[in-house]
Amino acid sequence: MIRSRHVLVPFGTRPEVVKLAPVVAALEAAGHRVTAVDTGQHADAAMGAGLQETLGLRPAERFVLPTAGPARTGALHADAAAAVARHAPEVVLALGDTATVPAYALAARAAGVPFAHLEAGLRSFNMRSVEEVNRRMAAAVAQLHFAPTRRAAAFLAGEGVPAERVVVVGNPVIDTLVSRGVRPCPPAERRGVLVTAHRPTNVDDPVRLGRLVEVVRGLADRVGPVLFPVHPRTAARLAATGLDARLRHPGVTTTGPLELDALLAALASSVLAVTDSGGIQEEAAYLGVPVVVLRSSTPRWEGVEAGTTSLAGLAGPGAATTVLDAALAHASPEGQARAVALACPYGDGTTGARVAAVLADPATDALLALDEPDFTDGRLPW
Repeated sequence: MIRSRHVLVPFGTRPEVVKLAPVVAALEAAGHRVTAVDTGQHADAAMGAGLQETLGLRPAERFVLPTAGPARTGALHADAAAAVARHAPEVVLALGDTATVPAYALAARAAGVPFAHLEAGLRSFNMRSVEEVNRRMAAAVAQLHFAPTRRAAAFLAGEGVPAERVVVVGNPVIDTLVSRGVRPCPPAERRGVLVTAHRPTNVDDPVRLGRLVEVVRGLADRVGPVLFPVHPRTAARLAATGLDARLRHPGVTTTGPLELDALLAALASSVLAVTDSGGIQEEAAYLGVPVVVLRSSTPRWEGVEAGTTSLAGLAGPGAATTVLDAALAHASPEGQARAVALACPYGDGTTGARVAAVLADPATDALLALDEPDFTDGRLPW
């Protein structure tokens, strides 16, 4: 017997749209009823609604959030409670580590609705990271943990999550690449560097932002032409500090956010990606492109272990040199060969179908049950 469930799927950012679109499609194809909710974290069309249309993700409800501050956080949580109450799902399924995740996890728990976490078990071990806190909070609430890799599942096991509640399904970003026909580019046809940066720790600090600009210019001088699609947050900080003028360099092309297919084509044809994005690390692995991560830690350790990803944050005075040295190593023939040879550790394009199958299994009912334990017989929980 196949079980059909009503699944509420919230999303609020560009990466969530890219990764959840194939999951929603797979859930619907398997006969589940899906209510998608746009939580409003990205109001810019290039980052939100326009991308949703491209990927066929059509939310039943869209929320609009205040621009900043505590009112934004409060509105997100209030909207989450309202959405869960109004749509009465059988399970809430959220992905990743954005502010949307704890809001909908807590709303689900308050309403007595089970919560499932996709991209579960990623750990950067940086407790100053809001995203790390969000991930760990999701793990504390979730009844089901859809882990992208065996390493992520091992992190959950180390935190005491029972093995029967963890399923390794891959990362759904690979589903999107496969469905859109994105293919690796032969190394001989690659040229230049794709740079992206948007994290507050990198772009809100004028000193680190200056180092980022130094890195971009150095890459153009020493590796090849640089394409830098500038995130709206980064663009505002560059303009406010006057550092945007330093990006005027014959080897540097700056643009606004690229449409998904254009971004993936640019990544596939690049020798190297230099980024603080998690999704690009996964996409690059599928495309055989090495990565320098502009952070001192990452939740995606598989590429670091394989030698195709280097960590090089912007915190120290010699940071730009460290980033450029790592970039040159990855741009070498040996670095290119290593990246091309690595089988993608983040999935095979079947994540959505695997999630749908788990939710369709009647045996999953027991895992989703929110039953109160009974220790009145004197038993202890250890």
